[in-house]
Amino acid sequence: MLPALERLQAAGFALTCVGKGWSKSLLEAHGWPIHTYPKRLGERATLLKQIRQSLPAAAQKDEINAITFATSFSSALDMRLAGLKAFGYAVEGRSFLLKKTAPIVYGEHAMHSYWRLANQLLNENLAAPSHATLKVSDAAQLIAERALAEAKVGQGYVVAVPFAGGTFEKLDKKWTHFAQFIERFAKETGRDVVLAPGPDEVALARERYPRATLLQNLALGPYAAVLRQASLVVSNDTGPGHMTASCGGNLLSVLGPTKVEQWGPLGQHVEIVQSYPEWPSVDRVMEVALQRLR
Repeated sequence: MLPALERLQAAGFALTCVGKGWSKSLLEAHGWPIHTYPKRLGERATLLKQIRQSLPAAAQKDEINAITFATSFSSALDMRLAGLKAFGYAVEGRSFLLKKTAPIVYGEHAMHSYWRLANQLLNENLAAPSHATLKVSDAAQLIAERALAEAKVGQGYVVAVPFAGGTFEKLDKKWTHFAQFIERFAKETGRDVVLAPGPDEVALARERYPRATLLQNLALGPYAAVLRQASLVVSNDTGPGHMTASCGGNLLSVLGPTKVEQWGPLGQHVEIVQSYPEWPSVDRVMEVALQRLR
């Protein structure tokens, strides 16, 4: 979504963002006001109403003063209940809740879909960039360096991302050979392998990946800094893989059922190894990982 947001800002819009709790840390360096979206409907509508009332009088009267990149019915309902005049894709039977809509194109990459929505709001037809650019703040960089030093992680470390939330079309997105890969990679290269598990992943990480060094309680801004300066990041189809690609890190993306044309990571230093239903072998991923390190 970053290219679309930056495009709207460049067009003169003053952005106020509402999203998941981790958004504040992840997007800290971009400088936008970010509000954590409550889970309950009434609380969401109240927050959006407060944001609307804080807008300048002219903005409150604008034909469009909100945009929902999400395609859910609830996101359009929330904005309507808050009195916002929202723009978004005409899906999920929500057109009557939006002030203005745009037709969606199914099957294109998510970044291009978000960019298309910004195009249609601005009545322009500019080509999308090749990838998103995620900025990392100086404060996040310092926290990352401190976490690495306290964990005694050496230079040339590699980050593994074996976890992934959710599924892809009800199919598991997690590479089935990650444990064998981490064990073999650490043994053969002598490099530190780093994991930054979420709070509910720590126990499993310790049990399943004993060779790895764990960085716990790392917010997404500092995590992006860790990913950016790693010699290599080996990741499933999951958020930290896209973070690595966007902040300029060296990414090896190991994919199974994921549709690359819609959800593949986009970046200048990205390589994808994919096969399914037979997942890529440890030998294959080791070969590509060592090539990228060289």
